[in-house]
Amino acid sequence: MLHRGTLPRSASVPWLHWAERVAWILALILGGVWAGARGLAYFSKERSLIAFEAHRSVATPSARAPPVASASMTVRPGSVDQTLWDRGRIKAYAVAMTRPAPPPLAVLRIPRLRLEVPVLEGTDEWTLDRAAGHIAGTAAPGEAGNIGIAGHRDGFFRVLKDIAPGDVLDLALPGGSQTYRVRKMSIVKPDDVSVLDPASRPVLTLVTCYPFYFVGSAPDRFVVQAELEP
Repeated sequence: MLHRGTLPRSASVPWLHWAERVAWILALILGGVWAGARGLAYFSKERSLIAFEAHRSVATPSARAPPVASASMTVRPGSVDQTLWDRGRIKAYAVAMTRPAPPPLAVLRIPRLRLEVPVLEGTDEWTLDRAAGHIAGTAAPGEAGNIGIAGHRDGFFRVLKDIAPGDVLDLALPGGSQTYRVRKMSIVKPDDVSVLDPASRPVLTLVTCYPFYFVGSAPDRFVVQAELEP
């Protein structure tokens, strides 16, 4: 006997089965649409970030490296003579040149030794790999006092092994140039920084490690001091 409000089993089960299947299909479709939308949004964001980084990397160098103020401060193409350089220093120079640098404070030239090198601020490894470095705490290029400049003994400053009293040093600056003449050379210990003490007269002090061909960390410092020509 059938009671009111009931359906026979043969009539109720197929309807529920198909309804459940349709619900699962709709759920899978909606879930796929949601996942696709999320994925598209994610990759769109990533592509936007990549485009931004690319634009920034292109724009930054030109913003950081405005034209130098003086034509005399331009280092001539091919002017870096690496004949005496250590092979490892040549590789380090090539790597350092791939990174943009700020405008030089000056350009140091020693005509007899065929040296021409830009002078950047600081003495960190990257700076000295691609240039000579102004020693912090000493007078800045162009200022009165003792100007300290450092360089690698197996790179730019290896030519200092042949420097002699009376040699001319030219320091090109934004407002012109200064000429110095070598007065003396000395060899000091690394902790002897008296050669960088302030001076009442214009002095240019070049510092590098010594001996020039020492294997490993060189124990001493080779110092060249030049005075400004009248």
